[in-house]
Amino acid sequence: MSTPTAAFAALADDTRWTILVRLGQEPASASTLAKELPVSRQAIAKHLEVLAQAGLVEGQRHGREVLHHPVGARLSELGRDLQRIGAVWEHRLAGIKKIAEEN
Repeated sequence: MSTPTAAFAALADDTRWTILVRLGQEPASASTLAKELPVSRQAIAKHLEVLAQAGLVEGQRHGREVLHHPVGARLSELGRDLQRIGAVWEHRLAGIKKIAEEN
């Protein structure tokens, strides 16, 4: 399993983010994605590889094509991590606000 850092680094690229959002609608091949996006098929394949190495997408062979889809469990895990971080900071900020209001 890749680290959260690798996943967020993979998602930091606008094209990879666009690909992931698109795959969230329905699985697609690299060729299909290349037709829909202003990126070559070879570049799409490289982006898919980065996303796969980060554990964010998987490919599944269907005949001659490989259809790629998001890995929901991995995305949910990242979402939970972000929620935990956000909750800690909300708690800290609430404490700071309370102290500021008391003074």
